[in-house]
Amino acid sequence: MPSLGVNIDHIANVREARKTIEPDPVQFAFLAELGGADSITVHLREDRRHIQDRDLFLLKDTIKTKLNLEMAATSEMSKIAKEVLPHYITLVPEKRNEVTTEGGLNLLSNEDFYMKYVKDLKESNIIVSAFIDPVTSQIDCAKSIGFDCIELHTGTYANSTLNNQFEQLQKIKEASYYASDLDLLVNAGHGLNYQNVKEIASITIMNELNIGHSIVARALAVGLEKSVREMKTLISRK
Repeated sequence: MPSLGVNIDHIANVREARKTIEPDPVQFAFLAELGGADSITVHLREDRRHIQDRDLFLLKDTIKTKLNLEMAATSEMSKIAKEVLPHYITLVPEKRNEVTTEGGLNLLSNEDFYMKYVKDLKESNIIVSAFIDPVTSQIDCAKSIGFDCIELHTGTYANSTLNNQFEQLQKIKEASYYASDLDLLVNAGHGLNYQNVKEIASITIMNELNIGHSIVARALAVGLEKSVREMKTLISRK
């Protein structure tokens, strides 16, 4: 059974919509751990649209599980990562105009750059992962560069029609076993939800699944009644 990394970016999205102090993603990280999360994932973006530097440093100091920092391969993020020293880093592509990460890194486009960048991070004893599409050429390149593990982009699988989903699932399975044979740890994430996750979780060599949006959306449903009742109690004249 793979471990579960819970992405709490969407909690910060709600906070930043009003530029206020709540909800605090650090507090929600504690709740995720109480629910059984094996790690907490955050994406510190260049534009700081959700997670802030303060969140990152507090999470590192307070959570009891592992911290997975998603980030772009920039000099600014490298400096922050070496200050925070998360358990591991996942390098992801980043575009200012995207709503969420749209696909995997193209490692083949700049292999020498990534080799130097990853080597520098690993010298700080940080495990480094690459968020890539389930393509053998990208997996080969990840191995050559020196990544410790990969996270396979499952967005195409998650967004595919029922007729095409089996084909996309097979691609992920084949890529997973191919990477495992190269001694790369295999994680997966993006678009996974309560309806489609079982098939990915059943891949025997899968190490970890990173899921955020679906868990937060579900929390709004199962937790809203309680929060309304609490507010009713507080405003009651009795």
